[in-house]
Order: sequence, then C-alpha cells, then structure tokens
Amino acid sequence: MLKSIAVLTSGGDSPGMNAATRAVVRTAIFEGVKVWGVYNGYQGMIEDDIHELSSRSVSDIIQRGGTFLGTARSDEFRTEEGRKKALANLKSHAIEGLVIIGGDGSLTGGALLSKLGGMPIVGLPGTIDNDVWGTDYTIGADTAVNTILDAINKLRDTASSHRRIIVIEVMGRKSGWLAMMSGIAGGAEYILVPEAKFNLDQICHELKESYTDGRRYSIIVVAEGAGSGIEIGKEIGEKTGIDTRVSVLGHIQRGGSPSVEDRLKASILGERAALAVISGVSNVVFGFNSGKVVSIDLFDSVNNTKTLDPELVRLARVLA
Repeated sequence: MLKSIAVLTSGGDSPGMNAATRAVVRTAIFEGVKVWGVYNGYQGMIEDDIHELSSRSVSDIIQRGGTFLGTARSDEFRTEEGRKKALANLKSHAIEGLVIIGGDGSLTGGALLSKLGGMPIVGLPGTIDNDVWGTDYTIGADTAVNTILDAINKLRDTASSHRRIIVIEVMGRKSGWLAMMSGIAGGAEYILVPEAKFNLDQICHELKESYTDGRRYSIIVVAEGAGSGIEIGKEIGEKTGIDTRVSVLGHIQRGGSPSVEDRLKASILGERAALAVISGVSNVVFGFNSGKVVSIDLFDSVNNTKTLDPELVRLARVLA
C-alpha cells in the first residue's frame, strides 16, 4: 500500500474535474494516505508547483466548473528530459503514485511518463468531447452537451421569429459527439460532423425547398472539425438567399456548474482511481461502459481511436 500519492488535471478543463479531484483527495485521506496536488498540469509538475492537500483544500468545489488545480500546455513535457525532470520532482516529495485527470493528450502524457518507470499511474477521462477510447463517458461531456442544448433552445426562438437559418458551431475538432448529441436532442435539421460526409449544395437545395413549403426556421449544428461555422453559414446564405446567422459557442461550452451526472460519476471514478493507485495498480484508465465502472489499459486507451456511433448518424438523418 502506497503512503503518498498525487493528483493533477491536464489539457482542456471540463466540468466535474473538481468533483473527481475532491474524491481522489478525500478517499486518500480516508485511507490514511498523504495526497498532493500538482498545479497547472504537466508544466506545474516540471516547475515543482506541487503542494500537499487536505480535506479542507477540496471543500466547496464540487459545484464549481473548471479545475481549482489549474491546467496548462507544456511543450517541455513532450521531451524525455522534461518528463524525467517532472518525475524527479514528484519523487522529491516522496510521492509514490499519480492520478491523471484529462483527455487523450493528457493520458498520452501519462503513458509516456509511465514508460520511465518507478511510479504507478492511473488515469481518469476528463474531456467534454467524450472521445476517450474504451469508455462511454468522460467527465464534463454531459454538462457541455446540456450547455449547447440550452443555446439551441434560445437560438430557435429568435430563428423562428425572423424565419432565419441558424448555424451553430460547437467544439469537436476530431469528434462530432457534442454536435451529434446536442443536435439530435435539440431537433436540428442538419448535424455536420467530421466522421460523416455531407453535401453542402444538397443541403442548400433542401433548405430552399423547405422554406418554399413554409418552414419558419432551420437549425444546423456544426462540429468545428467538420468546417468553419462562419464559412458554412456564409455559403448557405449566399446559395439559398435566406437570412442566415452564425453563432460560434466557443469556450462557453467548457464552463458552468457540473451536472448531477458529472458530479456523481466523477466522484465514483475519483474514489476508484485513488483506491487503485494506493494499491499499486498502474497503467489503467477508469471509465464507464453500459453504466458500470470499467478499467481500460492505459496504452490501449491512447493508442486507439473512439468512433462516433453510426446509429446516431443514421438517426440524425432520419429525424431531420
């Protein structure tokens, strides 16, 4: 049994990271294990921005979005020399195990750190894109998709009033999960994602016909990886002659108080991760599959690509 562990959040922030960190910290303390917080991601690890945490350190944070530990990109950590420095800093505090909360890039960093040896590493999937292989769920995705849905509901009101086409650009450079889920739930006419081909000329033709038949408005959700919402909106407006407006939601999708699902599941995963790393378990990522907690090999997680469920793509086309 380990006597001292650390936790860090890395990559893009996501609602529920604080809940997961809180669970790691309080589980470790409950087990009589010292726990440290690595501030500002891997860059903080390199700069030795590492501080011991208490139960009070994580009070009043479960309801807060973002991550109180902070997060930052680190080019230095991409080098082996940087990773060796980071590992040495952890060991200088007598830290024996590490919990990493983040997305694919963050978990890849954990896999590279693990290859240096000498420290158990356990990962938790924290990303609004829900694109970590091996798990149905990632911390923050539920809150983010509901933030988008709220925006769709509001934009529909003004679109209907003016008979406009509204193009909504959401996050997702490689994954269309956010766009697909929010688009289906929000009743969008078209959902454009990087995983599925689309014909913009055909879409424009169908839009013109539907407005001729009396349609009052149309909602089009675009994942950023499928193309620029601004450029797509401009082309649609020019080809249809219909008043078209674009809303790029941007980083508002990352913020906000986490949903019940994100608070609860992040807490469950945080406890599981803490218990695992304290026991000396290494190179696993904990996630959910069909409602049950599952462990995924860390290297499998970062070396495989999660694909968008084709049934969702099919459903979106049927319901449009």
